[in-house]
Formats: sequence, structure tokens, C-alpha cells
Amino acid sequence: MAATITYVFTSHSPWTYLGHAAFLDIARRHGAAVEYRPVPLGAIFAETGGQPLAKRHPVRQRYRLVELQRWRARRGLPLNLHPRFFPVAPALADRLAIAIAEAGGDPDPFLRRVFAAVWAEERNLADPATIADLAAASGIAPELQARAGAPEIAAAYQRNREMAEAAGVFGAPSYILNGELFWGQDRLDLLDDALATGRPPYTA
Repeated sequence: MAATITYVFTSHSPWTYLGHAAFLDIARRHGAAVEYRPVPLGAIFAETGGQPLAKRHPVRQRYRLVELQRWRARRGLPLNLHPRFFPVAPALADRLAIAIAEAGGDPDPFLRRVFAAVWAEERNLADPATIADLAAASGIAPELQARAGAPEIAAAYQRNREMAEAAGVFGAPSYILNGELFWGQDRLDLLDDALATGRPPYTA
């Protein structure tokens, strides 16, 4: 029976951007289904003791920049270390990804454009016109774009948060396989191994 991986992320996360293509390659190679679950990461940080970037100790902030450079080179992706529009409110892009998935579509083409918009193109995800441009370039119909603002999609966004917190998520991206949490795109090798071996999940 094919595995299902719950993919917990937010659309303005550099780490989600860096790991996105590699993650989907792993899932496809193993024939695993991907359940897209965008979340309001700031609320999860507040609940689980995480700190927004600006409030972290300067030592941690500097190390983050080093790691971004390492993984930018490793993944071969363009990435501005100090993008013009970051931090940025990701809710509109996140909710549109939910709407695409709920309609039976694949959020991947849209998300690739969204990640690049923030980290390579200096575009503002909080601007509805930007989201409309990215959606149109991804072939998303206007009526589906409009659904991102529907109360049902907003409610689904909050349910994703509740699901993530119940699963022990505290950062993005996170990947959940058979109840086992893999936090961070630097854990993709471990996720790959778990899929390859079919081992039972590790629990605390």
C-alpha cells in the first residue's frame, strides 16, 4: 500500500523553498502520496516556544545566514539572503494552496512560483496582485483564486494548525510519515530511508 506523507509548511519559509523539489522527488520515487497542509507558522511558534527571526539571538541569526548559503549551493537554487519582502504575511498564498488541493489539483506548480517570488524575485506575497499573477501563470482559474478568501478555506487553514500542533510540529517544513515527524529539509535523507525500508515509525 502506498505511503502518504503529510507536508506541513508555509509559503514564505526559505527552508520549505530549499527542500520542496527534493522532497517531491523523493515522494514520487517511492510512489508516496503528498498531503499538502499549509499552516500559520507564527501561531505555531507562539504555541511551541519558537521565536520569530527578529527576536532570536544574533548568534542564531548569523548561523542561519551561513546555513542558507550552504543549502543554496547544495540545492542549486537562487536565494537572496535578505529579500525585500520578508517577513511577509503568507496567508493568501497558503490558503490558495489549500483551495487548489481541495479542488483536486496539484499545488506544486503554484508553490514553486510562490517560493521563487519571495526568495529569488523580490516580490510581495502579501499583495493580492502578486498572488493573482502567480496563480494565472500556474493555470489557476480566477474562480479558484477567489476561493482562497472563502470562510471554509480560512477554517481549513486553522484546522491544519490544530492538526500540526497535535502531531508535534514546531517548524517548517515538516514531513509526517506514519505518525513520525521529520522536521526540516535537512532531514529529507532520513525520510527517504524510512520510505525505502518501510520500517516502523520511531516514537518518543
